Amino acid sequence: LLPAIESYGLGLLPFFPLASGLLTGKYKRDEAPPEGTRLAEWKSITERYATRANWDAIDRLQKFCIERNHSILELAISWLLSRSSVSSVIAGATNPEQIDQNTAAGTWRLSPEDLTEIDRLLC
Repeated sequence: LLPAIESYGLGLLPFFPLASGLLTGKYKRDEAPPEGTRLAEWKSITERYATRANWDAIDRLQKFCIERNHSILELAISWLLSRSSVSSVIAGATNPEQIDQNTAAGTWRLSPEDLTEIDRLLC
């Protein structure tokens, strides 16, 4: 989608930029989602996001983040902000700490080498 958007000079406003919380670190592979969370309450969201392929990708990205002293949430937001076609990133929050985390995530500037490595990890 992004290559097409970029080629036409359009902008993207990502929907669920943290994959309903999957990219926040609150969910763990092979563990029941915490009560009251989207993945606990919405089966269709769980089926869409909590797949084996997504967990495998998250494991690879998590290692990338740990090596750089950042979180997966920071990576998700900083990657989106690194794309010129992304107009804005709107990530919801249910408490003040999440607002702080989302705001801080925007300060990580991914290098061209980081972006290349992320692409490699996701292929």
